Amino acid sequence: QVQLVESGGGLVQAGGSLSLACAASGHPLGHYAMGWFRQTPGKAREFVAAITWSGEGTLYADSVKGRFTVSRDDAKNTVSLQMSSLKPEDTAVYYCAARLRPTTYSPTAYGSRYYYNYWGQGTQVTVSS
Repeated sequence: QVQLVESGGGLVQAGGSLSLACAASGHPLGHYAMGWFRQTPGKAREFVAAITWSGEGTLYADSVKGRFTVSRDDAKNTVSLQMSSLKPEDTAVYYCAARLRPTTYSPTAYGSRYYYNYWGQGTQVTVSS
């Protein structure tokens, strides 16, 4: 079983950048597909980005495409989310998620919060206007 801990959240002005990290322990991340999701009060957790277990494939929500970049470093057992050109509507708690023994890549699957087995506790990102 893998444990996930997010870090890097904080307060930033609109147009600024932040980099989130997800550190894993308990199991090598190389066996997992990884995702980032976000949630605001009263709303469902929504997909942000995902990366395949090999790192060769990435997927982004339309709302963040071209502004966010997901990457992984299996040697360090971490996954990162580089966020730039941030907007106030990006304000949310950001969660890292992992899927053990991922199935064949499918955008529908990778973009679903139900696909992932493990979740971190979340990190708050606040973008001021």
